[in-house]
Amino acid sequence: MINILVVEDQAMVLGALSALVDLEEDMQVVGTATNGREALKWCAEEPIDVVISDIEMPEMNGIELAQQLQKQQYPAKVIILTTFSRGGYVRRALDANVSAYLLKDAPASELAKGIRLVLAGGTVIAPELMRDAWKSGANPLSTKEQKILISALEGMSTDEIAAQLSLSPGTVRNYIHSCCQKLHTKNRVEAATKAKAIGWL
Repeated sequence: MINILVVEDQAMVLGALSALVDLEEDMQVVGTATNGREALKWCAEEPIDVVISDIEMPEMNGIELAQQLQKQQYPAKVIILTTFSRGGYVRRALDANVSAYLLKDAPASELAKGIRLVLAGGTVIAPELMRDAWKSGANPLSTKEQKILISALEGMSTDEIAAQLSLSPGTVRNYIHSCCQKLHTKNRVEAATKAKAIGWL
């Protein structure tokens, strides 16, 4: 029997996904979580074969969850489900060792097929998502630039970002200027919004 953990912050979607998986004779949902932090606790306490996770969740998103599972060397395979066709997400997911990246509106049979394929060692990416990944190209932002733009999205000032990241305000302004050049935008808000839309943040 394949032990599955479903991670989704929307209650109705969580229930529907769990019910669909439980219909398969060789699969059972042994737990559910509403964010990545809860999911990590499950994986530490129970033998989980496959984690099916939403990508955008509070506290810890699906890609961050996959990164932590990889870092802590948990054996569970990760399948990301999304409604967002953002090319940057696909590249980040693959870097985090995600085994499958599928659209939520795909037929239930595709999800079951994907689960069996990843357990056999395969990788499954929805064709639409792979196409968008190639279009978006590689993420040009450094880790530090990503952190600064995430803080900018949260409405933090230059001084606040500098204090948070232990940098000088001048250094933060230099990073923001670099981000704007790379993304061909006029200011930090435009840069952060564009990077978020592509899936680079």
